[in-house]
Amino acid sequence: MGGQRKTLGVLFLVNVLNIYDRQALGAVLEPLRREFHLTDGQLGAIPTAFIVVYALAGVPLGRLVDRWSRKRLLAIAVAVWAALTGLGGLAASFGMLLATRLGVGIGEAVCAPAAASWIGDLVPPHRRARAMAWFMMAVPVGVMLSFAVSGPAAQVYGWRVALALAAAPAALLAPALLWLSEPARTGDAAVPAAVSILRMPALWWIAVSGAVVNFVLYSFSYFIAAFLTRFHGLSVAHAGVWSGIGSGAAGVAGALAAGAFGDRARGGGRLRFAACAALAAAPLAYFAISLPRGTVAEAIALLMYYGLVYAAIQDLVGPALRGTAMAVYFLIMYLCGGAFGPLLVGSLSDRLAAAAAGAGAPPEAARAAGLHGAMYVIPTMSLVLAVVLWVGARYSRTAAGSEGMLPPKSSTDTGGL
Repeated sequence: MGGQRKTLGVLFLVNVLNIYDRQALGAVLEPLRREFHLTDGQLGAIPTAFIVVYALAGVPLGRLVDRWSRKRLLAIAVAVWAALTGLGGLAASFGMLLATRLGVGIGEAVCAPAAASWIGDLVPPHRRARAMAWFMMAVPVGVMLSFAVSGPAAQVYGWRVALALAAAPAALLAPALLWLSEPARTGDAAVPAAVSILRMPALWWIAVSGAVVNFVLYSFSYFIAAFLTRFHGLSVAHAGVWSGIGSGAAGVAGALAAGAFGDRARGGGRLRFAACAALAAAPLAYFAISLPRGTVAEAIALLMYYGLVYAAIQDLVGPALRGTAMAVYFLIMYLCGGAFGPLLVGSLSDRLAAAAAGAGAPPEAARAAGLHGAMYVIPTMSLVLAVVLWVGARYSRTAAGSEGMLPPKSSTDTGGL
């Protein structure tokens, strides 16, 4: 168990850095906008381009995950994406910054397929939801640290230094990965990946749910600091801190809940629980967005999604195809949802801002009103997510052959992670 905990701990920290570096620009959007004279549509195009490259690169890299050493591939990927994150701090133009983010996307495309495949072989099925929830707790922690560190750093030292700080932890994490012991794979590695995976209706529904949840979460995390700065009047530093604390607290609570309840149910039950979480998130997000100017609050339950749904994917797919399955899942969910969330929300914000300016609002007030109105897309899409997950649970039940509670742990199971 000690080696298992050490491995899960390192993979958790790698995923924290993965999310930290991915979200680093979100905390510094306002300084970026002013320096390069960007619209919200242009700002939204950065994560869209990132996600498209990330999704397309993920499929061949996912196949490589199933065929080569996961720890070596992941160590190389960490070094690549961190170096390009730091290099973004040297960008002299919007185009140069965009180019570095595309490189970050290629490096980060390795992380989830490699780690999910690794955890799938490391942890038995009846503890898999907890292990996946622990790994994906890195999402709120990474977002929290990215905003809480990058925002104040950008306020004091500038956004370029903030990006350099985001890259620094890779110097320790890449070597740490190489010291781990990688579990042996089981199963037939020659199984035809495309045929066996694409014939699973349950995986298609899960991928659609991923498209919706990433539309919501990328839009939320990318624009929340700018929303707090424009609409609620916070400084860049305070917006980063409050964004990080709010997202982190909600996400950690959601991940703990997913781990606690997810291992009690098979694939269909896990997806139904995720659907209930999405349904609960919609009114909470609506309330947070509708608070009057000057009142700061955040609430979102959607980060329960990851531990539950990623464990359900591992239940559906055999060990020889887990990296490929995650890559296909990412391809569908990002190209069909995550890639367009920030871009569409940013474009909607520009349109609403233009309407407010046409009605006589000052430029910055119009921008604040535009982004405020665009953020209401988030609770609406949360309701859509709940429906998709609920339907997907029916197909997961069929694929699993049965549903309900997993058998109790054996007497030799020491519990925990």
